[in-house]
Order: sequence, then C-alpha cells, then structure tokens
Amino acid sequence: MYKIAKGAALVLLSLAITACSSSPEYDDVASKASPDVLYSQARTSMELGNYSKAVRSLEALDSRFPFGPHKTQVQLDLIFAYYKMDDAASGLANIDRFLRLNPTHPNIDYVYYMRGLTNMQADNYLFHDLMNIDRTDRDPKNAQDAFKDFDRLIKSYPNSKYSADAQQRMQFLKNRLAKYSIQVAEYYIKMNAWSAAAVRAQSVMEKFPGTPSTERALEIMVKAYGELGQEKLQQNVKTVMKANFPTNEVLSN
Repeated sequence: MYKIAKGAALVLLSLAITACSSSPEYDDVASKASPDVLYSQARTSMELGNYSKAVRSLEALDSRFPFGPHKTQVQLDLIFAYYKMDDAASGLANIDRFLRLNPTHPNIDYVYYMRGLTNMQADNYLFHDLMNIDRTDRDPKNAQDAFKDFDRLIKSYPNSKYSADAQQRMQFLKNRLAKYSIQVAEYYIKMNAWSAAAVRAQSVMEKFPGTPSTERALEIMVKAYGELGQEKLQQNVKTVMKANFPTNEVLSN
C-alpha cells in the first residue's frame, strides 16, 4: 500500500511542478531575459530540485542563444535535468547531439557515463519497481546499449572518476541480460525447440560468465543435449557443472 501511495505522490508532484513552470507569465519572462539571467534561473531551479522549471530555462537558452557564453554547459545541464525528470528520450537525443558536436570536450567521459545511466533508466519501469514485479523478460535493447556505453567509457577513459561506478553497473547489467537469455531459453524448452534452447544457454556461458544465471544455463544445456541425443556434449557440460556446482541435482540423474 505504501508503494502505491508513494507512486501516486510522485505523479502528483510531477504534475504540480510542470504546471508551475509552464505558465504564460513564466514563458513571457523567459522570452525577454538575458543569457546570464536565464542561466542563473536554471541553476537555481536545479539546486532546488525543480528540474522541470530548469529545463524550461535551459531550453530557452539553447534555442535563443545557441552560441551564447553558456552554450556547452547548457547542453550538459539539460542532459542531467532530463535524467532527473526520467525523460530518457529527450536525454538520449541531447546526449547524442552533444557527442556529435563536441567529440573532444574535456567532460566527454561524463557524457558517456550519463548515456549509460539514461539507457539504464529507460530499461526500468517505475510501476514495476513500485509493485516489485520482475520484468527481466522485457526487451533488453536499452540494457544492452547501457552496457556498451559503460564499456566504452571504461576502455576509452580508464582513469575517469566515473569508471568505478560504471564497472559496478556493468555487473548489474550482465546479470539482467543473462537472466533475460535464460528466460528465452526456457521459452524454447516449452516449445520443444531443444537446439535453440541449448544455443541460448551456451550464449550465457560465453557472454555472461560468473553471473547467477550460469548454473541454470548448464542445467538447460544438460537437458537440451539429452533430448537431442548429444551424449558427448551432455557429458562435457556435466563435467563443467561438477567442477562448479557439485551439489546440483542434475548430476545425480
């Protein structure tokens, strides 16, 4: 009940903030303000946590003064503000624009980090989180993109202050993607598509070793190879399982 109430409160708060920051009076003031005044308003709004209002000021700056004194910082602030607003589509659009226009910017590692965070955000569903619903069976594209973003950050900027956190998030994403592959393999089992199930389980072993899904992947491979009459392959998998999961019940069959 608390989770439902919390979700309703978040929605009401979001609507209230949006209403306050989209008034005609605000738009009229923003259309006449100088770049410095607009940017000061945006920073104040961000410090107060009113990201909707901050975006209004930043977007006004970006459109009215695209070559102004704050142009690059405005784009960086927009990326962060969209992330805080849970607007992944706008955030990714601004991130890609920034990367295209500022490929050598000194904070480019931060932008790749934010791209990973934004893609992770797009992979989440607030309602499912509030209700504690497991939906790892959903389309993993955003999770895959986030993994690539963090991987690029770590490989291209190993000394970045964001690399350590990116590494931890990659482990979380590996677990999520491995679990998705297991669910696909289990679907193939229900369809008696044993070869496809074995291939999918094998991909978990190759792409996501060391994840909690590894044991289940081996179980699926043992079952699938048994159904396919591939006794040698089945025995090889059992050998691997015995070395890593010696108490698994599959070994006693």
